[in-house]
Amino acid sequence: MVTFEGLPGAVAVSHLTVYDWPAADGLRGGTPHLHLTCSEGYVVIGGTGSVQTLTTTGFRQTPLAPGALVWFTPGTIHRLVNDGGLRVVVLMQNSGLPEAGDAVLTLPPALLTGPEVYGAAATLPQDGTEAERERAARARRDLAVTGFLALRDAAEAGDPEPLAAFHRAAAALVRPRTEEWRTRWERGAALAAAATAHQLDALERGEGDHLAEARVHERRPVVRGRFGMCGRLDVYRV
Repeated sequence: MVTFEGLPGAVAVSHLTVYDWPAADGLRGGTPHLHLTCSEGYVVIGGTGSVQTLTTTGFRQTPLAPGALVWFTPGTIHRLVNDGGLRVVVLMQNSGLPEAGDAVLTLPPALLTGPEVYGAAATLPQDGTEAERERAARARRDLAVTGFLALRDAAEAGDPEPLAAFHRAAAALVRPRTEEWRTRWERGAALAAAATAHQLDALERGEGDHLAEARVHERRPVVRGRFGMCGRLDVYRV
């Protein structure tokens, strides 16, 4: 019997309170980045703001208010902007892989030249005081905003090469981690799909033995207020 007991479809969830730190362009919010293998979605539960996105089709700004549901596919550079009290439930493909490594920040090109250089700029300290961790998160955010604004300006000027170069650099940076990511996918989304196929096969035979294996699961956040890419995170381990 093939079973899967994670969240539906191997989606993971976190609660995000978006940063309200002002950036160089006067907007308050999070750290621009993209994911390479995962779609991500936002369910807005409080406050207002927007998500700025940049793809090969151009720059877009989507308003966010309570009740809004917005999602985007891999390769979408996204930046959350907080106009006041913005809180979202984040839905992540592949068992939460976006928060477990599938993300590249839009740092300036000089910081995208290799894993060590990128890691030194993108990795937040795990120790130190709250104020020290906040300064590091804010400095990282500011670097990524600088890179994002340059990419946006080039795209709006009709020059696609900076965005293409960022895509190439991002793919090169994550290449060493693809085997680890494949294992997460095999144990998550692929297993969930296989379980559904097994259940459909059984039902076609008129069998429902899998119904006797039903279970209920419940979780509380394992971490509250962690400094993330876009804000303070309450994280669930599912």
